[in-house]
Amino acid sequence: MPTPEPAPTTLPAPTLGALPTAPPPIVQHGPQAIVYVGTYTENTDSEGIYALQMDLLTGQLTPLGLIAKTPNPSFLQLHPSGRFLYAVNELTDYEGQPTGAVSAFRIDPISKRLVLMSIYPTGGGAPCHLTLDRRQRHLLVANYAGGSVASFRIRPDGGLFNATQVAQHEGSSVNPQRQEGPHAHSVWVSPDNRFVMSADLGIDKIVVYRFDGNTGQLTPSYGAPLPPGSGPRHMAFHNNQLFVINELAANITRMKFDSNNGALTPEQTISTLPDGYSGRKSTAEVVVHPNGRFVYGSNRGDDSIAVFTLQRDGLKLVEIEKTGGQEPRNFSIDPTGAFLLAANQKSDTIQVFRIDPATGALEPTEHTANVPAPVCLRIGSMPPSQAVPRAVRMQPARGNQRYINVGITSSAVFAERVGPR
Repeated sequence: MPTPEPAPTTLPAPTLGALPTAPPPIVQHGPQAIVYVGTYTENTDSEGIYALQMDLLTGQLTPLGLIAKTPNPSFLQLHPSGRFLYAVNELTDYEGQPTGAVSAFRIDPISKRLVLMSIYPTGGGAPCHLTLDRRQRHLLVANYAGGSVASFRIRPDGGLFNATQVAQHEGSSVNPQRQEGPHAHSVWVSPDNRFVMSADLGIDKIVVYRFDGNTGQLTPSYGAPLPPGSGPRHMAFHNNQLFVINELAANITRMKFDSNNGALTPEQTISTLPDGYSGRKSTAEVVVHPNGRFVYGSNRGDDSIAVFTLQRDGLKLVEIEKTGGQEPRNFSIDPTGAFLLAANQKSDTIQVFRIDPATGALEPTEHTANVPAPVCLRIGSMPPSQAVPRAVRMQPARGNQRYINVGITSSAVFAERVGPR
């Protein structure tokens, strides 16, 4: 039976941060995109979710500021319609219970502010990843501390109902500090929407569920084992292949996916680190390029991204490129496939790289942005009529007003006089 519906909890109203006082030089407009940035708010300067405008022709980033105050929004999922954004609240205590939460936001099409529609407990501590099913009817959340996966039905208005199910993982593995129990680190849906897979770092398995796309119910199928001490973290699909990045072992395992029964068969494991590396091993993200020819994996200890080509006989290393900052926890490729954006958590920076279309290699550009504790990037398209002009800035005011806020409406730039700063 589904859990009774409690009233959604309301968080403080999201706020929009100040527009940048010194934007980059005005350049020729290319197509625009919005980059949504998830962060950690505990023990950092962050207040929640931030946004950047990206020029898809040049890679230039323009800060749009804080768009929602919310605690520890460490992973985000953008709805394909571009109208809604979902965020985990990576907490271990929510309203006095040992659980985190998940928030659903409506995106204001003009200001890009996030309007909170619903927030519910996830049924387990430290939710750290979430994904939509292929029909956008359900949201799946991985609870790291809880070692479980929660399924939420999506309302017609894009908000959430309370969790319909929380599926608990069981077991442990060989690392006593990190694998004393289950730690679901991510959750993904198969391309045919028939299976849900969770990478569990604590038990060295990809836990496979049969998925009912109508009800959101998860039925345990089996656990695909990885070598002891691997610590599977995130995954990425391409056709019938699943790429698993293993945090503790610092490698990527390529697995064959059988869509008939959901079975996963390991076919290759390849290191993400340079030969002879002896520092801290801690991978984070794996992404397949939109063209399916390149695979990328981030190393936090080495502060780098490993670049691979995907050939008929598997992955081949191209290069290992430094990210220009510290602790690259997450990265994302823009919709055109021309740029990769790396979020350097501990240096509060986002670095833009240009992708070589022939080899997949990364070339750092001059474009960067400063966001406190960035740990997740999601890139959405932006209609030209809604793009923030490059000339938007704090303009001098007349009389006793100190400055003018310049913003946008759907069709024109507007200026609002405000008091002394």
